Amino acid sequence: MTDAPIRLLLADDHPVVRAGLRAVLETEPGLVVVAEAATAEDAVTRAAEGDIDVVLMDLQFGKGMGGAEATARITARSHAPRVLIVTTYDTDADTLPAIEAGATGYLLKDAPPEDLATAVRTAAAGRTTLAPTVADRLMNRLRTPGTSLTRRETEVLALVAEGLSNQAVGNRLHLTEGTVKSHLARIYVKLDVDSRTAAVATATELGLIRR
Repeated sequence: MTDAPIRLLLADDHPVVRAGLRAVLETEPGLVVVAEAATAEDAVTRAAEGDIDVVLMDLQFGKGMGGAEATARITARSHAPRVLIVTTYDTDADTLPAIEAGATGYLLKDAPPEDLATAVRTAAAGRTTLAPTVADRLMNRLRTPGTSLTRRETEVLALVAEGLSNQAVGNRLHLTEGTVKSHLARIYVKLDVDSRTAAVATATELGLIRR
């Protein structure tokens, strides 16, 4: 058993959020914030220096790389630090890419301070902590896989929700218009709807996409 502190990197584009996280975490014994990053790119670079145990990663950074991509780049390296997502978003469109990218845990920013500290320690030990809403949704996906949207279907529907045409969605995702239509057809069946508007409304209500 080692008494070495758990070394943290805070990756968030809002200084106030980073300051809040630092204030909470530095009151906890055995946790030390050694660096901050205001962009996902900076987080990837800083995490590679070898002196970080856990990265607390936001998902949205405005322009440039997002948190899920940064997580994938960080965790792809050998002896990589753990990544704990700390965000305000809990839809499938947010959680699935982050978890698939290799995040060890997923917590929401409104979590109590004690839950945040516990999640950091759990992540450092290589175990998973999920926000209750995220855990519930993942369990529902496992129980009813036939009604769950795939990651690609979620991406398609999220762009439809932004008002993009099938052709524009295809251009954004490098898919043919016919492939987009096929994805939408499967989405309609899974959500038991018959229009783009109804699909967006139902998916939003179920927490599958963010509006």
